[in-house]
Amino acid sequence: MVRKTFPEAMQRIYHRVFVCRKCKSKIRADHTKVREGKVKCRKCGSKILRPKRKEKKA
Repeated sequence: MVRKTFPEAMQRIYHRVFVCRKCKSKIRADHTKVREGKVKCRKCGSKILRPKRKEKKA
């Protein structure tokens, strides 16, 4: 059974969400600030962030 994902849910889960590459914590921030290095992780203080990957449907 395939579940339909609503655009509102996709927006809430993936829009502006980044993951710290060191401690794997999630941070919601603006793309331009992350690219400029102005945003850092709350847990470890790292500035190395990546966008959250979309999960594959089974």
